[in-house]
This record gives sequence, C-alpha cells and structure tokens, in this order.
Amino acid sequence: MNWKQKNWVTTMAILVAISVSGCDKKPENQTQAAQKLNAPISIKHELGTTVIDHVPQRVAVLDMNEADFLDQLNIPIAGMPKDFIPHFLEKYKNDQNIADLGSIVQPNMERIHALKPDLILMTPIQADKYKELSEIAPTVHYDINFKNSENKHIETVKNHLITLGLIFNRADLARKKVAELDAEVKKAREVTANRPEKALVVLHNNGAFSNFGVQSRYGFIFHDLGVKPASTVVDTSLHGQPISSEFIKKADPDILYIVDRTAVMEHRPIINAENVSNPLLRETKAWKNGHVIFVDADAWYITGASPTSLKILISDVLKGYQK
Repeated sequence: MNWKQKNWVTTMAILVAISVSGCDKKPENQTQAAQKLNAPISIKHELGTTVIDHVPQRVAVLDMNEADFLDQLNIPIAGMPKDFIPHFLEKYKNDQNIADLGSIVQPNMERIHALKPDLILMTPIQADKYKELSEIAPTVHYDINFKNSENKHIETVKNHLITLGLIFNRADLARKKVAELDAEVKKAREVTANRPEKALVVLHNNGAFSNFGVQSRYGFIFHDLGVKPASTVVDTSLHGQPISSEFIKKADPDILYIVDRTAVMEHRPIINAENVSNPLLRETKAWKNGHVIFVDADAWYITGASPTSLKILISDVLKGYQK
C-alpha cells in the first residue's frame, strides 16, 4: 500500500469514527427530556392529581403569574398567552422562540396542541379547560383564589414556588425566593403593625370605581400585610363591589390605593390624580394628605399572585405610609 492509499484509509477511518460518535450522541434536548426525577411527584390540586416523573422541557404557561414563577426559577417557557404581558416580563413579548398561545382568558387550544408541551401550568381562569388540557400533557392547576384572597394567599404563592422547585430540580432556588418573599412581608407588617391609618383598595374602570374589602381579590392586603380596612363591606366578586365617590367620602380612608384596570385593558399609561379628582374625593383624608397611591396596575391586576408582582405590590402598599 503506497502513502496515498494509506492516507486515504486513515482519512476514511476518522470520518467513520466521527459518524459513529455523532450517531451515539443524542441531541442535548433529548438527553434533558429523558432526565427522570428521583421519584415521581404527585401533585394534588383542586381539579385533580397530576403525576410528573421527569423534568419537563416544553412548558406551556397560561397565566402571567405562572410565567413569573418560571422566570424567577430560570425555567425556559415554550409557550404563553401574549395578550397582556406585564412590564416585568416584557422580554417574552417579542421572543419568537416562545409560541403565542392566544389570550389568558381564552387560550388557543390548537396552538397548545401544536406546541406539544410536556407540562401545562394553569390557574382558575382556565379551569373549564382542565380536562382538555390534561389530555394534551400533565396539567397542574395553581390553587390561587382570585375572588377571595383573605386566607393563605401568600402561603399559597410560597407553596407553589416550592412545588415548581421540586418539579424542575430548582428546590434550593425556590427556597431562596420564598425567603425573599418572607422578608418583604415581614417588612410590611413591621410598618403596618402600629399604624392607625385605614385604607381602601379600589378599582378604576372607565371612570367608575369598585371597592375591594377584606374578603375580596385583594383581601390578603388586609389579612397578610396587616393593612387596616376603611370599610368592612364584604365582597368576593372578581371585579369588586361597584361604589360611588360618595361611598369613598363616607369611608374617608387615610390611604387610597387605586388600581387602574382601564390602563391595562387599553394598554395605556396609568391615570393620575387630575384624571379622577372631584369635590367628594378631595374631601377625604387620603386626598388631603397626599396618600392617594396609583399602583402598578400590571402587578396588581394582571398578576398579583407571583413572586415579582407581590414584591411590587408590597412596595406600593408601603408608599401609603410614607410621610
């Protein structure tokens, strides 16, 4: 065999070796997809029980709270609704690698099917789709109460963090996020504990107001954060109890938190005092003392049950106690 033949044989041997090696080596995503959990996780929730036996790789989230949970735990999102994305998750809006799954209230089932997720995360807003979603992939329902958060709201957020940490092998990071949230809640309660101020939380919607009391969507502000209510009216509806300016004047809150729903729905800037001021509102202690807080509507209205949104919400609450 001459030197040319020897070189040719050597070259072919190298090419064959590379080819065989390439066939034996699975793509990274396939290796990850095959990663089994040490033991299957059985998650009981209000709509059933979901069993997960491997670390999910293609996750569909149907609510912005869930998107924030995954963002905080550094978990990639395969698909999500993109109709109302809060500013703190804005990076996902135009990410072409993340499928648009329609709307939060009415997710696009065809797109979810096409995504081929191996885990779906949903909230009570999509509860009527649970059975159909479960036929596509393991589906976990986030047992948060959007109508009455008086009891265990923040506890539920923390528990969900821990659950997701277990599912995605991010237990240590999840515990760290829980500790951060505990610290924020403690700070808020230290401020509100000995303060006499009473507050109203109202929703602004196209010029009209709704009140949220102790048993409402924002009940946890009073129960978990220690804010004292200016009204004892009980209401558990999703959008609060319709009220008038007379109601606000009679309640005469020391602090008035205003959630601008219209800003969210119309994708426009949040209102200010000039937009809603009237003689009755100007008579309240909150108005006179400059304690009318126009809160972060994305955090309060689009989310309100996730790590980032709760930190923003707590910060807004504390603004009402500043001199």
